[in-house]
Amino acid sequence: MKAKKSLGQNFLIDENIINTIADEVAAFSNDLIIEIGPGQGALTAHLVTKKSFFIAYELDTDLIPFLRKFEGEKQIIKHQDFLTADVISDIKDIEYENFYIVGNLPYYITTPILERIIDLNLDFTKMVIMVQKEVAERFMAHPGTKDYGYFSCLLQYYFNIQKVCDVSKNAFRPIPKVESMVIALSIRKDRPKVNIEEYQEFLKGIFRQKRKTLKNNIDVSLWSKVVPVLKSHNLPESIRAEEISEDILIEIFRNIKQ
Repeated sequence: MKAKKSLGQNFLIDENIINTIADEVAAFSNDLIIEIGPGQGALTAHLVTKKSFFIAYELDTDLIPFLRKFEGEKQIIKHQDFLTADVISDIKDIEYENFYIVGNLPYYITTPILERIIDLNLDFTKMVIMVQKEVAERFMAHPGTKDYGYFSCLLQYYFNIQKVCDVSKNAFRPIPKVESMVIALSIRKDRPKVNIEEYQEFLKGIFRQKRKTLKNNIDVSLWSKVVPVLKSHNLPESIRAEEISEDILIEIFRNIKQ
């Protein structure tokens, strides 16, 4: 079975990495697992042994015959694109205790998949995903680093993110050009209370041109509401958004919305 470049396929073959990912999913028979893009089923084979409720979403028609063998009374293979599937309907009648999301995500749609999970407001216990290493580092980036930006802030608003392990490109067939990383995300319980749609627009605006100062990325009529916040934290007016921590960004956002 040849991988399809058009679908960003690189099949995971390293058993140590497969076991590491499977071990991160501490699911039992009364839990639910969703796997995004199971491919040839290397990880699926381990996940279904947990006897949990299981749904896998696979877009590639040619891979479905490989995956049918994993179907059972509680295990379902869906020939669908996760980005357009009616996930809420698929899980609404399942009575589960804990909920896990797992996937070796195609690099070119990593961000859309995470945005979709956020939009669906899925109340999962843990999400364990493999992504391009430099993308994972961007997700986990701290203020003052070059990788810190809009999506870092957005993901860290919703989730606690931890590194599980690095993954060599030699763990795949065909071998990709980049290294990967497995990360684990859990829903953050201490999110600041804000209008999230408005906060997202605020973040997009201040990171629109990262090399510009915060002042140059904010409407001039609002700047007078930003200055007091910066002064209270002894921050210069020439500061860039990428140098500001979430708590101060939230304070600035709330001030300009008053």
